[in-house]
Amino acid sequence: MAQTKKYEDIHFVDSTRPVWNYSLFTQEDIDNFQRGTHYRLYELFGSREITVLGKRGYYFAVWAPNATWVSVTGNFNNWNTQSHPLFVRLDNSGIWEGFIPHLPKGEIYKYHIHGFRGRKMDKGDPFANFWERRPDTASITWDLGFHWNDREWIDQREAHNSTKAPWSVYEVHLASWMRPDPNDEERYNTYDFFSHRLVNYVKEMGFTHVELMPVMEHPFDGSWGYQGTGFFAPSSRYGDPQGFMHLVDALHQAGIGVILDWVPSHFPYDAHGLFMFDGTHTYEYADMRKGFHPDWNSYIFNYKRGEVKSFLISSARFWFDKFHIDGMRVDAVSSMLKLNYSREEGEWEPNEFGGDGNLEAIAFIKDLNETIYRDFPHVQTIAEEATDWPGVSRPTFMDGLGFGMKWMMGWMHDTLGYFKLDPLERQYHQNKFTFSMMYYYDENFMLPLSHDEVVHGKSPMLYKMPGDDWQKFANLRALYGYMFTHPGGKLLFMGDEFGANVEWNYKSELPWHLLQYESHTGLQSCVRDLNFLLRNEPALYENQFSPAGFEWVDLSHRPECVMVYRRKGKDPANDLLVVLNLTPVVRRDWKVYAGGKEVWKEIFNTDLPKYGGTGDVYNPQILTTLIDKKQNHYEINVHLPPLGMIVLK
Repeated sequence: MAQTKKYEDIHFVDSTRPVWNYSLFTQEDIDNFQRGTHYRLYELFGSREITVLGKRGYYFAVWAPNATWVSVTGNFNNWNTQSHPLFVRLDNSGIWEGFIPHLPKGEIYKYHIHGFRGRKMDKGDPFANFWERRPDTASITWDLGFHWNDREWIDQREAHNSTKAPWSVYEVHLASWMRPDPNDEERYNTYDFFSHRLVNYVKEMGFTHVELMPVMEHPFDGSWGYQGTGFFAPSSRYGDPQGFMHLVDALHQAGIGVILDWVPSHFPYDAHGLFMFDGTHTYEYADMRKGFHPDWNSYIFNYKRGEVKSFLISSARFWFDKFHIDGMRVDAVSSMLKLNYSREEGEWEPNEFGGDGNLEAIAFIKDLNETIYRDFPHVQTIAEEATDWPGVSRPTFMDGLGFGMKWMMGWMHDTLGYFKLDPLERQYHQNKFTFSMMYYYDENFMLPLSHDEVVHGKSPMLYKMPGDDWQKFANLRALYGYMFTHPGGKLLFMGDEFGANVEWNYKSELPWHLLQYESHTGLQSCVRDLNFLLRNEPALYENQFSPAGFEWVDLSHRPECVMVYRRKGKDPANDLLVVLNLTPVVRRDWKVYAGGKEVWKEIFNTDLPKYGGTGDVYNPQILTTLIDKKQNHYEINVHLPPLGMIVLK
């Protein structure tokens, strides 16, 4: 891309016309746009406030290659579709552009398009930075000026976002985290509200990062943000773009990283959105065997088209560049990779080599990751990918897809399946507990207990657990203890940390009233302390993606459901022993055999009274006996709480 712009000569077709023929594009821009290698399109397309010949106003540019007429219409011209036409470039780029002097910030507008076969439509701006609040659908002229105060975070970002740093992610849906009125789904708290309330809560709880379910503009609340129309705009439900910048800034100043959910896999068919943008399949595949998503009744981006690829990678880059985010969780990667995803025989066509991989989607994903890591080296991209596709989180030069991490869906399914069992049955299913380490080193995994696990009849986390109320809480504390001491990043959905007793509902808010009960505050305290245990113990994160970081110590007690493993950092002095007792039976004087250390101290116990436990089973002093001097091997005598976990150091 050219470092400096060369502006075309301005000429006035008619001195009375309010749109000036003006361009920000160079030929190099056009070439890169069409080749799929222009990744800063947000600096050219959309509405940009500039000065031309001393006149302040807004420059507009939109891609509509099959249009015969494009104009800007809005309140400023009483929605007149004829008064402000844009000029089509004569280079077959399909770009329509023009400058409207004296147009102020905050004007709502749409593009009126005469498309293929005379179709007429009014479309929002694909590159708009600000949209009307739904159900209204117009774009708004705006700027992205903001004074950032997160320099210290940016300078130290490598330490926070490295794969050798602790990752404990709090997944949040902003609208339903907390509402001004829990019974009014039409009201939302503001970005400024979350900049205080959410930031303080996350900092107090000790999470290292927040992952926001899609904040990009979307028309339907029930899509949770995953059916987006604004790929360059934070949702106006909570305020303006500067409000969202303030939220990111506040999180950074509090030492908390920011991950955004991003959806390059599909988009909805809303009339003001990308679908059939100029009367043809502009952004989506024309062949509905590739272009239609049967699961979500939406449309799939045409990754083969250079202009679409430039659009999508520009969108991803935009959030890192303009909003300082630290990571991007890419949704539904599996559906992008496979041509036969959710399709029966005869509903898809193999690629040119006879396989089921979408070759242009694979190329797009690799270019996306290469671009992000090149331009923002101390961030992470994270794949939601649920198949056994090889090398998802391996570098592209190793023939991987180039993500930094991948959600470990297999761990989630096996772990929940194990903990749902009656404790008496668990002895027969120990493989569900241990299987994750058989394939763990294939990828850089993040362990997700996400929003998907507490909706659609799956029940809240608390009620997945068997037994009476005490056993449910004890089981859940043990599950979280296992999760936080298992290698890999961690992700916990909002409400899970205090034991929400209802499924998540996007229309309401979390059941915060439960925190008046000791069992729920106890669970919340347990999660808080697990977060700080993770952050304070290098053995839990320094080698979290390396075989050097984990060792099974004891798996030979299936009937008792006692399992022991060691977590190891760079310094053996920091090694931890994790002991899980997953039946409701107290086990006193339990023998653990491990090498290397004579003196051990209990540093965590999920059965403490402050967590809602009994407090009856703990280890103020631990007796060790040397049994093999040559091997430096010890017998460690400990008491194990029921349905509990202890950590020894």
